[in-house]
Amino acid sequence: MREDAFKLTNEEKIDIIKDDVQHILETLGLDLTDDSLKGTPNRVAKMFVKELFGGLNPDRKPSASTFENKYQYGEMLVEKNITVYSTCEHHLLPIVGKAHVAYISNGTVVGLSKMNRIVDYYAKRPQVQERLTIQIVKELQDVLNTKDVACVIDAKHLCVNSRGIRDTESSTITSEFGGKFKDKETKREFLDYIKMDTSF
Repeated sequence: MREDAFKLTNEEKIDIIKDDVQHILETLGLDLTDDSLKGTPNRVAKMFVKELFGGLNPDRKPSASTFENKYQYGEMLVEKNITVYSTCEHHLLPIVGKAHVAYISNGTVVGLSKMNRIVDYYAKRPQVQERLTIQIVKELQDVLNTKDVACVIDAKHLCVNSRGIRDTESSTITSEFGGKFKDKETKREFLDYIKMDTSF
């Protein structure tokens, strides 16, 4: 991020992006007086600032309160099938998939929904999947004060699926293993858990 990234307010950013989107659409030859299109520049600008790229704003970073592990749970905790909606920074097309996150407590635990919120926060920015995977692990390591965190993401990239090679069947898997998850047996246990069928 540039040092002046937050010099403008969200509304100022929306006004600038709205004009830029309008210019792109007009350059493509679209008639922006059409009822269906006339609101598109504003809708896209608001979506960029407040939704798709909201994770660029540190004010939106989720607070992750931790709690003492009073019940002495000593095995890994796995939160799987966390929905990932992100945007490829190369073509600004969607990345859609699932994240599977795990940690082993060293005395503290974090609320389950906070794991989902951390994934969503880092996903809501122009991304590459490798970086996203690492950011999720590093954030949870900081929050939980342990290296024993792992993340696997399996996602489809529309820059591959809908353009270029247009391979609709391929997906991309990335992983990051910290601390005990680098051990072969612990890693295997985690990977076995995320294969389990959880249809209810």
